[in-house]
Amino acid sequence: MTKLSSILLVDDDPTNNFLNQRLLRKLDAAESIMVAENGQEALTMLQQASAAPQPSYPTLILLDVQMPVMGGLDFLRAYQQLPAARQQASTIVVLTTTTDNQDLVHLAKLPAAGLVNKPLTPEKIAAIFQQYLPQ
Repeated sequence: MTKLSSILLVDDDPTNNFLNQRLLRKLDAAESIMVAENGQEALTMLQQASAAPQPSYPTLILLDVQMPVMGGLDFLRAYQQLPAARQQASTIVVLTTTTDNQDLVHLAKLPAAGLVNKPLTPEKIAAIFQQYLPQ
């Protein structure tokens, strides 16, 4: 598994964030692991990254669907409005427990590379890297 420059976790559950950060660090998956607690916070982080002298976007965004303030579907809709270069810099994989068919239909129309069921495991991380981040 190739080590990424950075991963952005977007989830409102502190326990999920703690466990996912721990797993990603144990796997040495990225130089940097950032956390946003909702879609709006994630968009702000992406805007700040683009304003830096040397823009640096997360290589991988692991996105929850159900969150307060701005959920995953709304984040993906807003993400589509970003400049193409920003969108192409990151791969988004949705982490979910949803079986809501309407959510799944909406997700299929939005700019996410794929969908992975929670919880993350070493095997799921390896599959994400292999399937969505081929080096």
